[in-house]
Amino acid sequence: MLIKYSLLASAALMAFSAQAQTVVKIGHVGPISGAIAHLGKDNENGARLAIEDLNAKGISIGGAKVKFELVAEDDAADPKQGAAAAQKLVDGKVNGVIGHLNSGTSIPASKIYSDAGIPQISPSATNPKFTRQGYKTTFRVVADDVHLGGTLGRYAIKTMKGKNIAVIDDRTAYGQGVADEFEKAVKAAGGTIVGREFTNDKATDFMPILTTLKGKKPDVVFFGGMDAVAGPMLKQMKSLGVNAKFMGGDGICTAELSKLAGDAMADNQVVCAEAGGVEGAQKKAMDDFGVRYQKRFNDDVKLYAPYVYDAVNLMVDAMVKAKSSDPEKYLPVLAKTTGYKGVTGTISFDDKGDVKNGALTLYTYKGGKRDVLSVVR
Repeated sequence: MLIKYSLLASAALMAFSAQAQTVVKIGHVGPISGAIAHLGKDNENGARLAIEDLNAKGISIGGAKVKFELVAEDDAADPKQGAAAAQKLVDGKVNGVIGHLNSGTSIPASKIYSDAGIPQISPSATNPKFTRQGYKTTFRVVADDVHLGGTLGRYAIKTMKGKNIAVIDDRTAYGQGVADEFEKAVKAAGGTIVGREFTNDKATDFMPILTTLKGKKPDVVFFGGMDAVAGPMLKQMKSLGVNAKFMGGDGICTAELSKLAGDAMADNQVVCAEAGGVEGAQKKAMDDFGVRYQKRFNDDVKLYAPYVYDAVNLMVDAMVKAKSSDPEKYLPVLAKTTGYKGVTGTISFDDKGDVKNGALTLYTYKGGKRDVLSVVR
C-alpha cells in the first residue's frame, strides 16, 4: 500500500512539474507611472492583447501546449528604475522581454538582458546606440533616430522651406539623439540653426528658452522629447507670440498632443514623424487592430501598442519555429527573422537587430486630430 501511495505521489508530482513547464513568461516594461504613463499603458495593453490572443489560439511549442503569462513592470521612464525592473524580470526567469519604451531605459537595461541571455525586443526605443552595443539579444521593430531625425530635418528645409531653425531637446537619450540627427540633416540640406536650447523631461516652464529663441525669429522650432512636455511648450509659445511651425519625433506624435496643447495648436502647425507606418493593403490590418484594441480597452491606440503586439507575436513565432521557449534555443531563430507579416507591416532583422527598411509616417494635426502627410522609407 505504501509503495502504491509513493508511486501515485510521484506520478502526481511529475504531472504538476509538466504542467508548470507549460507556462511561458513574457516580460514587458514601460512607464506606467509618471508624465508619459498614458504611453506606457498603451504599450502594456498591446502586450496584454497579444498574450490573450495567443492563449485563445492554444499555441504548442515543441509538441506541448503552453500558456503565456504577461509579467509587467513599471520603469517610470527612469534609467535606474528601468535597470531594477530588468533585473527583477531576469531573477523571475522570464523567457523574453518586450520593452522598454524609452531609449534612456532600454539602453541600460539591454546589458542586463544580454548578460542573462534573454532576448529583448523594443517596440519604440529609437536611439541608434540601442542596437550598436554588440549584444546578440537586442532587437527593435521600428526605425531609429538616424532615419527619423534625418527625414524630419530634410523635410523642414526641402518641403516646409524653413530658413531659420531652432532646436530644443530634453537631454534624454531619445530627445537629444533625435535632435542631434535633425540638426545634422538641416545643416546638410543647407538650412540654418539659429539656436539650440535644452530643458528636461519633467520641466513645465519654458519661458526663458523660448524668450531667447523668439529674439532669433525662427520659422521652425524642433523639439526632441515627449508629448507631456511638448503640449505645455506649445501653450507657452503661443503666449509669447512665437508663431513658428513646431516639429518633433515620435515622442510628440501622439493622439494626446492636441489635448495637452489645447487651443495653442493651430491646424497644420505641428509636423511630426512616427517610427513605423503602413500603406495600401497593410493599412487594413492596422485599422482592424485599432478596432479590436478599442473594444478590449475602451480606449484608442495612443502610439506604439501595435508594435508591442507584433513584438510579442514575433518572439513567440521564433519559439514555435525553434520548438523551444528556452532563450538560448530560440534566440538564433529570432535573429534570423525574415518576412514576418505583422499588423505593422513586414518585419525582418538585420545583423544588428534593427528592422530592415523601416518605415516612417509623417503627420500633421487638423481639428485636433492627427492627419497623415506621407509614409516614407
